[in-house]
Amino acid sequence: MIKLENVEKVYRTSAIETLALNNININVRKGEFVSIMGPSGCGKSTLLNIMGLLDTPSKGHIEIDGSKVEKYTDKSLAHLRNQKLGFIFQSFHLINDLSVIDNVEIPLLYRTSSSKDRRELAQEALEKVGLSNRMKHFPKQLSGGQKQRVAIARAIVGKPEIILADEPTGNLDSAMGNEILSILQQLNEGGATIVMVTHDDAMAKRTHRLIRLFDGTQVF
Repeated sequence: MIKLENVEKVYRTSAIETLALNNININVRKGEFVSIMGPSGCGKSTLLNIMGLLDTPSKGHIEIDGSKVEKYTDKSLAHLRNQKLGFIFQSFHLINDLSVIDNVEIPLLYRTSSSKDRRELAQEALEKVGLSNRMKHFPKQLSGGQKQRVAIARAIVGKPEIILADEPTGNLDSAMGNEILSILQQLNEGGATIVMVTHDDAMAKRTHRLIRLFDGTQVF
């Protein structure tokens, strides 16, 4: 589902050049649940952003579900992200002025769905994460774990084949972190391919495979 070949990412300013990723080769198969680990600043989030087409590599090739994306236009990349990918962030990225269900509907606004279909899909996603009784609440009325479940519902509302999660349990206590990981495992069992960045060894051990990074390089 995700293939990276000889991927390199360099950040340049007028004064300095920083090699964030060096010669990354990864093949994530359909239905896998893969975790990415490494010390802070080693390139984990940069790698996830490249996998999610939110950033472009300086060198190398990317394939998403068999499609080589380097020649895609910005519009085509945005369409591919919206159709194929779901994103979960450590800091939730919910809009405080919108209700829970309106937050979950956001990815569907870029599709040709009717308002009725959007609402039904959002309700279905919230039911999957156990928040059907919080649809009319606002983010400020929720706990950290509930906010993350809303973020997961938003990620899956469009039924993406790939879910990319950046430290989804990082801001949560261990009990709530285990609940969130259990939801991700259920989504994986339902067919979703998942790549998760984590600092937690216990969480990583519950996934199918571990990719380690150190100073932007894969560690084997």
